[in-house]
Amino acid sequence: MAKINGNTIKPGMVLQHNNGLWVVTKASHVKPGKGGAFANVEAKNLETGNKLNERFRSEDKVERVTLEQKDFSFLYEQGDALVFMDDATYEQIELQKDWVGEDSIPYLQDGMKVVIEMHDDRPIGLNLPDQVTVTVSETEPTVKGQTASSSYKPAIADNGVRIMIPPYMSAGERIIVDTTTGEYVRRAE
Repeated sequence: MAKINGNTIKPGMVLQHNNGLWVVTKASHVKPGKGGAFANVEAKNLETGNKLNERFRSEDKVERVTLEQKDFSFLYEQGDALVFMDDATYEQIELQKDWVGEDSIPYLQDGMKVVIEMHDDRPIGLNLPDQVTVTVSETEPTVKGQTASSSYKPAIADNGVRIMIPPYMSAGERIIVDTTTGEYVRRAE
């Protein structure tokens, strides 16, 4: 771990501060007319999700942490846990569903490649692929003569997620969905 000056903090950095790991979400640097420069930093705790607003003077030293990113494959669900396999060592780890998060779980598919960020061999974060392919399982029937307009209709994908899709699409079609926003991207080939 490297010690950095408070005035070099940037969004996206991970800091060890107050006995926790914090990812910087915002950092604004201020040079007042009187006194030394400082950085107003907003950060989010990677383990608890708590938020922090802190002021770091330019001479303050903070511990910058580099997270190790490892490739894993999703294997299966087991009770309240999800089982992943390290693609390099074939070791399996279990992560609790509430740690992975309700927004991510529906997008997990057998064998899906994910990136798990580790710190001291402890999982800190999980990143899904940006887009996944799902099948439309339910939607309103297509109205003949309806073209691709700006109005979308509701649909439910095979993973149970509600998605707004173009009006000309019907059940059974495969579509690509953005995993961060849950929005329709395009029709899958």
